Amino acid sequence: MEEKRIVIELKNISKSFKGIQANKNINLKLYEGEILSILGENGSGKTTLMNMLSGIYQPEEGEIFINGELANIHSPKDSFDYGIGMVHQHFKLVDVFSAYENIVLGIKGNIRNAYGEIQNICDKYGFELDLKKRIHEMSVSEKQTVEIVKVLYRNAKILILDEPTAVLTPQEIDKLFNVMRKMREDNKSIIIITHKLNEVMAISDRVSILRKGEYITSLNTKDTNPKELTEYMVGKKVDLKLERLRIQATAPTLEIRGLHVLKDDKTVAIDDLDFYLRGGQILGVAGIAGCGQKEMCEAIVGLRNYEGSITHFGKSIKGYSPEKIKEIGISMSFIPEDRLGLGLAPNLSITDNLLLKTYRQNKGPFVDRKSARDYANDLIERYGVVTPSTETPVKNLSGGNIQKILVGREIGLKPNVIITAYPVRGLDINSSYMIYDILNEEKAKNTAILFIGEDLDVLMTFCDKIMVLCHGKNMGIVHTKNTNKEEIGLMMTGAKNLTEEKPGKFGIAEDSNLSSKEWEELKKEDVTPNE
Repeated sequence: MEEKRIVIELKNISKSFKGIQANKNINLKLYEGEILSILGENGSGKTTLMNMLSGIYQPEEGEIFINGELANIHSPKDSFDYGIGMVHQHFKLVDVFSAYENIVLGIKGNIRNAYGEIQNICDKYGFELDLKKRIHEMSVSEKQTVEIVKVLYRNAKILILDEPTAVLTPQEIDKLFNVMRKMREDNKSIIIITHKLNEVMAISDRVSILRKGEYITSLNTKDTNPKELTEYMVGKKVDLKLERLRIQATAPTLEIRGLHVLKDDKTVAIDDLDFYLRGGQILGVAGIAGCGQKEMCEAIVGLRNYEGSITHFGKSIKGYSPEKIKEIGISMSFIPEDRLGLGLAPNLSITDNLLLKTYRQNKGPFVDRKSARDYANDLIERYGVVTPSTETPVKNLSGGNIQKILVGREIGLKPNVIITAYPVRGLDINSSYMIYDILNEEKAKNTAILFIGEDLDVLMTFCDKIMVLCHGKNMGIVHTKNTNKEEIGLMMTGAKNLTEEKPGKFGIAEDSNLSSKEWEELKKEDVTPNE
């Protein structure tokens, strides 16, 4: 069998930032007509390496060869000239422009036939795209399609996709993978960065693994498995056992009825939402990014005004600030999506960030910094936080270590309610499983947990029930044992709405369209251990 042509070869690539080695002597190959997955823990140097291919960074040492020739990539334009197109996780589109306008933006020369050429690209690879539709009217999947078509229109032969499935539904992921396979058949070469091992196994031909900025190995996907890949990433044997803790739930700790919340621009974020949280249960929340998850959390913890009612063990907390909620004896922890904007004060030290939640408890005019520092040292040791000292500003820590500080502080408050949004986003595999274990420990203490996640495999395995949001509306609440990813995906896009169906057997849209009497009866019944 004839060996495929090498289209990219990296030789001894090194890059550092302020003395921290991001990449060290990386050697990597990409072949024509293949899909290569790049795997590694957070901080392993994946995105830095790809940013050197896309012209955002330049290597300090080493050489890049494109189609066998030494390449000089000093800018994104140089990268495009070599036929490389990178689709970043955060899209770079002009919201008020149409898809067509974004695709041709910045192109010099004659674009008289551009519309037809772009439509031909869509037809060839199976993209579903309305070229006249404006970006601000599009779903995340449509925006991603625009980005991919944009680089293909610029004659990219090599595509780099950074976390392309992070906010897509299962159906949208299937469509993307079908497009990628068609591009591979057309001899396009694709590099995909993803943390989802099931996707690596499903779509890639080969896998290259980085660890702490160094190249470890490359494997044919068909010859490996998720456990082996994880061990290469981490550097030791690991137990990837994620399970749903089965315990008997308590009566509802927190009840939310008729919740109506506005976004900052006064448009509706959450519309007439009903659900409750039981002690000893984890309610997962699935939904495409921007479906009201952020505003819902902020309303529950007292950071945003709302209409409707929220009660804690039957006592109304409507209109209460976080301080007032705490004053009346309710221990509610919040792990927000925005770690440094809402969760922590970036310029303060680890010690001072821990004090933010406890300094009001001090008797007298002085703050007990010694106890806070001891607490910080204990947290650093327990969660494996990598930091020079307890007095290091949190903004100087990596994303994963910042999250550990935030989670550790909130869990240390001994809550009976935890509201958490994307708690493992940006964390490596070991740290992610540590967070899952911590939440299971809290669940075993009869803590009620709201868990907003983006990985449906995790939601299905880890949570007891899943509430699905679409444009701020509840599409239904289902037991994870009674559903599947396909159904959840349809609900995420609004194609299936269980709240419009008559509530049937327990576990199917059980919290939807119920009268007050039915609601009370349901709360009495739903206390059995999850099977």
